Amino acid sequence: MKPPSLTRNSVSSQADLYPDHPQRTHALLAPLPLRHGDAMTSLRTLATVLQTQPGITLVEQRPDYLYAQAQTRWLKFVDDLEFWFNPARGVIEVRSASRLGREDAGLNRRRMENIRAAYLRQ
Repeated sequence: MKPPSLTRNSVSSQADLYPDHPQRTHALLAPLPLRHGDAMTSLRTLATVLQTQPGITLVEQRPDYLYAQAQTRWLKFVDDLEFWFNPARGVIEVRSASRLGREDAGLNRRRMENIRAAYLRQ
């Protein structure tokens, strides 16, 4: 997945891969644990969660990767969401980033935490 944005408008569970990145601390977010025992089932569960979230459209679904787009309610900006099963860590890595702007006022983090909560309830 892409590194965090250079400005405060993204979150990523892989931010620690970029120790000198200016937004590493701001962007760092925990990955998702596997649910129901394996990656494929967990990603199917996550895909179902994404499809029930308002303003989110699932664009691409592969056995180890999901890509979705989220449209903001008022200004209709599009944000990119990525989820990738990392076999080395046994987790689903996450990334959410605004396409425009330098600051997201915490929207990407709140969105990902809402997705996490819904996913963990499944």
